[in-house]
Amino acid sequence: MAGQRQFDERRTLERAREVFWLKGYGATSMQDIAAASGVLRGSLYNAYHDKETLFLRVFEDYAEQFLADAAQALSRPTIDDALRDFFDFTITSMTTGVPTRGCLTTKTAIDIKADGERIRTALRDLLDKMEQLLHQRLSTNEARSRLAIPPAEAARLLITLTRGIVVMERVYQDPARLRATATSLIDALLSPAA
Repeated sequence: MAGQRQFDERRTLERAREVFWLKGYGATSMQDIAAASGVLRGSLYNAYHDKETLFLRVFEDYAEQFLADAAQALSRPTIDDALRDFFDFTITSMTTGVPTRGCLTTKTAIDIKADGERIRTALRDLLDKMEQLLHQRLSTNEARSRLAIPPAEAARLLITLTRGIVVMERVYQDPARLRATATSLIDALLSPAA
């Protein structure tokens, strides 16, 4: 039937995400996605028109799930536990798989072939929403009373460190080292609980 996809879109997008996440945007071809998904390359082009549009569709789902999981991690009652869970979630996400998959956002941000404005906008949108989640959690009375710097500055610092942790994971591939770094930042940002 014209206009109707002749393949399981959810499964296809999941397979495409796995390929983009593992190989990176620039190194992934539509043929790679066709092979991983079992959907003919022509059908992928017919449905999504080009690799960038397919990537953006994949990234939209990824960002939605990532933000939901980050919000869940930040929902812990104390700021210490919320930040520890946030970093644990982030580190677990990037160290999953063999080889580890890293971070789709950062991997795409540094990919010179992922230089389209629509991709940059999608990346900024996710990072801005993550920063907003952190800012909201850091603006509670309990958190404000313990922060060494204003919530907005702390949120931006935390987002910046998550990007740095991604790079360190690629170099050292040592989750314990990443968690120790996150703990050091949390300890520097928060005064001890009264």
